[in-house]
Amino acid sequence: MGLVLAGGLSRRMGGGDKPLRVLAGRTLLERVAERLAPQCAGGLVLSANGDPARFQAVFSGAVLPDTIPDHPGPLAGLLAGMEAAAERPGLTHVASVPGDAPFLPHDFVARLVAAAAAEGRPIALAASGERRHFTSALWPVALRDDLRGWLERGERRVGGFIERHRAAVASWPVEPVDPFLNLNAPEDLAAAEAMLARCP
Repeated sequence: MGLVLAGGLSRRMGGGDKPLRVLAGRTLLERVAERLAPQCAGGLVLSANGDPARFQAVFSGAVLPDTIPDHPGPLAGLLAGMEAAAERPGLTHVASVPGDAPFLPHDFVARLVAAAAAEGRPIALAASGERRHFTSALWPVALRDDLRGWLERGERRVGGFIERHRAAVASWPVEPVDPFLNLNAPEDLAAAEAMLARCP
């Protein structure tokens, strides 16, 4: 199952739902979902708090609120995704991506699955250039109880949870466009429009 993480406060983008910002006529969420959906036979869900109706025009999957109070960050969204996947027969993994990464690679899930199998690790995460992307990763649903306990102890760091279980890494080149580029500020949207022509 694919999980789009959209629970951030988007302060640098001026607040509101960053995945609903428009890039070249389409929302970031539409662009992320278009790239991730064909890779996830179990469908897509969205992690977001508040009124889910605001996403209905551009996203047809379920919108999952945090199941841990006080908005503890992306791990809470991941937990909600894992718990939703656990209720569906046959779903063993969740592939998570941020909702502001419109250049997501078309082989994202396949390469993470291969990396986890090759290295014998429970988690696989993406990297580009010298940077690892902790929220662009493949997670086994079997870790959900451990993740809930981690959060209930007050832990918040995604990297800390990854270190706890160890992860395989799949790397992508950053040219012609970094496939895991996050659009964090208004000027990033303008730059990304120029990049669209270079990223099929």
